[in-house]
Amino acid sequence: MDTFEAMETCRAMRYLKPDPIPEDAIRKLIHAATRASNPGNSQGWDFVVLRDAHIKAKLGDAIRGVMSPIIDAMASAEQDPAGRRMYAGVKHLIEGFEAVPVYVFVCGRVVYPYENPIEEMVPAALYPAAQNLIVAARALGLGTTFTTFHTLIEPVVRDVLALPDEVRLGVMIAIGWPAREFGPVKRKPVDEVLHWDRW
Repeated sequence: MDTFEAMETCRAMRYLKPDPIPEDAIRKLIHAATRASNPGNSQGWDFVVLRDAHIKAKLGDAIRGVMSPIIDAMASAEQDPAGRRMYAGVKHLIEGFEAVPVYVFVCGRVVYPYENPIEEMVPAALYPAAQNLIVAARALGLGTTFTTFHTLIEPVVRDVLALPDEVRLGVMIAIGWPAREFGPVKRKPVDEVLHWDRW
């Protein structure tokens, strides 16, 4: 698939089939993630690929306990049809958390600059890697969505994934074969956000 086609149709896919994903496909995604730009080629990333049903069940219970009331309140207040669809998708993902075949946690350490590492450099490595992963997934026909669920239950995530204290959690990505159709993403026109030479 052409890179631009992959980016143009890389919708957040919250409706995913429970069918397993071959290990070689997962390895391709991680390979793509590690081709991303990162500060000083420090490559301060690690990837936890979650497939274990018991661990997913623990995280699913914790996420539903925190997120369900929040999403229900936000969905009931939403007036925009697109917003209502988005919240319905989030609710579906939360309720069927364990059915998603793979979650990838993009993590990293504070490693750059080498002489004086700073926290601000961690996202500069992790987010490009995560973006590479989702574009590669689209090219393979896999659906993905970034989530922020882990930010509300981080102690639980850290515990069940046995993350070392020095490892930062960046992005949690749900991955599976899409249960709905891909289509063009809806974004602002380029001319609304493009500034030549100065603002």
